[in-house]
Amino acid sequence: MEHSRRGFGALVGLGVAGTARQALAQRTEVATSFEPGDVKHRHLAANGINFHIAEQGKGPLVLLCHGFPETWRSWRHQLPVVAKAGFHAVAPDMRGYGQSDAPPDIASYTIMDLVGDMVGLVAALGEKQAIIVGHDWGATVAWHAALLRPDLFPAVVAMSVPFRQRGPVAPLRQLRDAGLNTHYWLYYQQVGVAEAELERDVRSTIRRRMYANSGDRPSNSPSTRILQPGEGVLHGTIDPEQFPVWLTPADLDYLVAEYTRTGFRGGLNYYRNLDRNWELLAPWAGAAIRPRALFIAGTKDQTIGSNGGSRAEMEAMKTTVPNLERSVMIEGAGHYTPEERPQQVNEALIQFLRGVTVSR
Repeated sequence: MEHSRRGFGALVGLGVAGTARQALAQRTEVATSFEPGDVKHRHLAANGINFHIAEQGKGPLVLLCHGFPETWRSWRHQLPVVAKAGFHAVAPDMRGYGQSDAPPDIASYTIMDLVGDMVGLVAALGEKQAIIVGHDWGATVAWHAALLRPDLFPAVVAMSVPFRQRGPVAPLRQLRDAGLNTHYWLYYQQVGVAEAELERDVRSTIRRRMYANSGDRPSNSPSTRILQPGEGVLHGTIDPEQFPVWLTPADLDYLVAEYTRTGFRGGLNYYRNLDRNWELLAPWAGAAIRPRALFIAGTKDQTIGSNGGSRAEMEAMKTTVPNLERSVMIEGAGHYTPEERPQQVNEALIQFLRGVTVSR
C-alpha cells in the first residue's frame, strides 16, 4: 500500500550527484546478501565522543541511524545495497550503543546531542552533506536532523516513526493527563528498574521484544506499549521456540553479546529526555521539515496501528513534511521493517536515493 506525491519517473529524472549518477544506468539491486567481511569498521571522534561505524561503498554519504534495542547491524541488509547503488553507506552505533561511547549522564542524550552527533559524523567523514536515514529512535533523530540542519541534510528517510511536531504539552505530562500511567515511556523513566528487567536474561529479552513488535507476533498478543499495572515490558511477551527467519542465530548472537557487555541504559536514556527535548525544541514549535522525504512502515507495526496519534501524525505529514514524496506501507511487516522486509525497504530506499542531489 503506497501513497505517492511524485512518480518514480520524476524522481529519477532529477538525477543525483557525484559517482551516484552512474548508478542511474544500473539495475536496482535490492536483495544483495550481507557478507560481514565486506563491511569495514573503524572508530572516529565526533561531537566530543568516539563512534564505531560500519561502512561500505563510495559516493555521496548516506547515514543510517538505528533504534532501540538495536545496533549498526540492524542495517545489514541495506549496507551492501546502498553501496552497490553508488553511495557511501555508513551505519554508526548510536551514542550509548554497541562500541560507541556511552556518556554516564542522562542529560547527554537529548535530541540536540543526537543531532549534533550526526552533524559531527558528516564532518568527520569529510563530507559537506548527507542523506540521513533512520528507524525507530533513529527516525526521530533523522527527522530532527532534517528539521534543524536542512543545509546539511537535504533528504531524509524515516521508518516506523512519523514526524511529530512539538505539541503544546510535554509528552510525558500528556500521557499522565490522559491517564496512560502504565505507558512504557513512563516505565522507562525509573532509572535502574527497566535495566534490571531487561538485563536479567539478555537473550530472552532480545527475542521477546523483537518478536513482540514484529509482524510475526500473534494477533491476540497484548500491547507492548500499555503495560499491566505493576508489570514490566516483558510481561505477557512470548519467547518463541523458533524465531522467524529474518533474525538469524548469528544476528541474535551479535545483539546478545553487545547488550550483555553494555547493558541497556544508553538506549533507555533517550526516553528519559523526552520532556527535556520538548523544552529544547521550543524555538521550532510549528516548524515544518523542508528537505525531501520518504516514510516507510509496516501495516502491523504497533507504533502505527495501535496509536491513533501516530495515524493522525501520518496524515499531518502532508503539511508538516511538505516535501514528503512517498509513504510506503509494507503489508504484514511489523516494527523492524529493514530486517523483516529488506527487499521492499531497499527498493523504496534506492529509488528515493537516486533522486537526491548531495553536495560533496
